[in-house]
Amino acid sequence: MGLKDDLESDVVKIFKTQWTTRDGVVVPEYTDIKLSNDGVDLDATILYADLDSSTSMVDTQPTEFSGEIYKTFLLCASKLIRADGGHIRSYDGDRVMGIFIGDSKNSDAAKCGLKINWAVRNIIQPKMKAQYPNQTFQIKHIVGIDTSKVRAIRTGVRGDNDIAWVGRAPNYAAKLCSLNDDNNSTWITEAVYNRLKDESKYSNGVDMWQKRSWTQMGGKTVYCSSYWWSVA
Repeated sequence: MGLKDDLESDVVKIFKTQWTTRDGVVVPEYTDIKLSNDGVDLDATILYADLDSSTSMVDTQPTEFSGEIYKTFLLCASKLIRADGGHIRSYDGDRVMGIFIGDSKNSDAAKCGLKINWAVRNIIQPKMKAQYPNQTFQIKHIVGIDTSKVRAIRTGVRGDNDIAWVGRAPNYAAKLCSLNDDNNSTWITEAVYNRLKDESKYSNGVDMWQKRSWTQMGGKTVYCSSYWWSVA
């Protein structure tokens, strides 16, 4: 049997096989899910942290410098995701995805987004400038956050596979990272905003989030923030 026949057989099998699903109470590892049509359903808030300036950076900067920006941004974002109770299951080039579950998942994710903004402004950029005093490059990033029911499935081939996350939240969170704004680096959907606790919504009684119309998605309401949350 040739490769074409093999592919056709696999595709037909996927479409015909019944799904087995279960509700999850923890974020699964890829070993917790079968490679067949098997899935774990979660109520989850998804955070994507993305380097907004990476395309111009790799076009104009030395590879070593670009690599250091990738590494420092992803390291800080990942440590902050974990510190706020998030789980990391995916890296994709210049971005990392964090998964938050539990009763405070929306507030935790929003707070984490503000902390990533603080780290970029107060750790990565100043340390970069100290190491490279003649460097004029400005690090830009976007964090996108949404919440919904998601299904974790295992995709790929035997011996080379990983988890894919199916649902609105991972899709919208990733798309929010395309909203380029020099002032507001953290973007959340209305569903997240409506579930924020006061500590993640207000600073000294002032709402940290500005209402916007997401024109690329039919005018859906989203919220953005230029605030940051200091890390001790």
